[in-house]
Amino acid sequence: MNRALVKKLLAFGCVGAVGFAVDAGVLSLLAQKLGVNVYLARVISFLIAVFVTWLLNRTWVFKAAEGKTGDKRLEYISYFAVQSVGALLNLGVFAALVASHAALRAYPVVPLAAGSIVGMFFNYTGAHFWVFKRR
Repeated sequence: MNRALVKKLLAFGCVGAVGFAVDAGVLSLLAQKLGVNVYLARVISFLIAVFVTWLLNRTWVFKAAEGKTGDKRLEYISYFAVQSVGALLNLGVFAALVASHAALRAYPVVPLAAGSIVGMFFNYTGAHFWVFKRR
């Protein structure tokens, strides 16, 4: 693996960690502190985390493609589409763990982490080869 790719993957991982922290923080706040249904809380936390990671990825990880990918709205829609598919993978893992292990309902960050790992692989591929690809 070349050095530039490793650097980009590490940066993407850092943005993912920030996104995870935002996602987990909002999820925990809503589900544990405010009593929002865990699935609704998960949707809200996802929407916020996607926006945060798009901003960070476009201005840091894929900065070389910034301004060369076309309209920002179309870029965000593409990013959101990739993230949504990744989220479906993520949510499938999350829901399966919550449904099969009742104790995890009290600690939704654990199944969130497992789902995030699965979705991350798909998300990087989509971001690298489609969303932030120079046009």
